[in-house]
Amino acid sequence: MSILGAGPVIPNFGQGSTCERSNGWFCTDWLQAHWSDTLQPALVQHIELALIAVAIGFVLASALALIGFRFHLIDPPIGLFADFLYTIPSLALFQLLVPFTGLTVTTVEIALVSYTLLILYRNMISGLRSVPPDVLESARGMGLTRAQTFRKVEVPLALPSIMAGLRIATVSTVSIATVAAFVSPEGLGRPIFIALNQDIFKTEILAAGLLVIGLALFADFLLVLVQWLLTPWTRVA
Repeated sequence: MSILGAGPVIPNFGQGSTCERSNGWFCTDWLQAHWSDTLQPALVQHIELALIAVAIGFVLASALALIGFRFHLIDPPIGLFADFLYTIPSLALFQLLVPFTGLTVTTVEIALVSYTLLILYRNMISGLRSVPPDVLESARGMGLTRAQTFRKVEVPLALPSIMAGLRIATVSTVSIATVAAFVSPEGLGRPIFIALNQDIFKTEILAAGLLVIGLALFADFLLVLVQWLLTPWTRVA
């Protein structure tokens, strides 16, 4: 939408400043005016979407990893199922779920959780199975039971691999959650899609996109810090 000789008009934002009327790349006055009613609520929703998905995915993947690690014959079917879910494009998966769960946050969360399973499950299994046999033999020689060996030896040594999977799953979930706005008006994808439908308002797209990137980087930093705290023996090495 535009008025001859007046530059593009941004719908829902009025004429605004000169930067807005010329559709500038980064209109700070628009950011100040719409942080509390547009960007901040979308950021909070985005954090909630990603946090819920990663938390549920981690619990499910942990349970499946315990089963797959204990019963080797079950590992391949679980891995293939997780592979299958991961290969489905996000928009296609949303469309498949909508007839059952509707245009709701539940649809978004089911899709996001399914994408975390492969990454988390594979890293958990790889970490648990990478424990050296001589270490396990030493644990048994010290009189540790199977449960104690798992809790005190295998899980701690698998932590770097588990945390690596958690970092990848978290960053990818933050990214994919942007597409969820196609289904439910939640998260930072919403202001991006609104701006795309309204003469491509650059400031809103850029601001929301930078927030997604910043959120992903911050989440990854926090997980690196958590890993550093949980694995003091790696710092000694």
